[in-house]
Amino acid sequence: MNESEAWYDDAAGPLVRPYAVTGGRTHSGRHELDLITLVVAIDPDMHASLVEPEHADVLRVCTYPCSVAEVAAKLDLPVGVAKVLISDLIERNYIIFRSSWQPVTPDLDMMQKVLDGIRNL
Repeated sequence: MNESEAWYDDAAGPLVRPYAVTGGRTHSGRHELDLITLVVAIDPDMHASLVEPEHADVLRVCTYPCSVAEVAAKLDLPVGVAKVLISDLIERNYIIFRSSWQPVTPDLDMMQKVLDGIRNL
């Protein structure tokens, strides 16, 4: 078996397991990242030379804003692994993120007006 056969199997793909890429971590740390959280790299060309290859790949994908799901898909990674890698880069201030989820406080007055309008139909 030569060296290339040891690290790749056509049927199984790369033999490096996701937990090896993340150092055994399965959670993205203190950042709440969901599938639609937008991420963008800050100076990806400069920072890519300072990080591990997997992190550099994430930086290259995040040259333009994209979602966590897009990063995972473009790099063919499980979403959990992508979240951990992205979180690492956020901690280093190499990536910024914006969650699209915002808590909404219902406007009870507006809801009452809508209900009254429906009743009048």
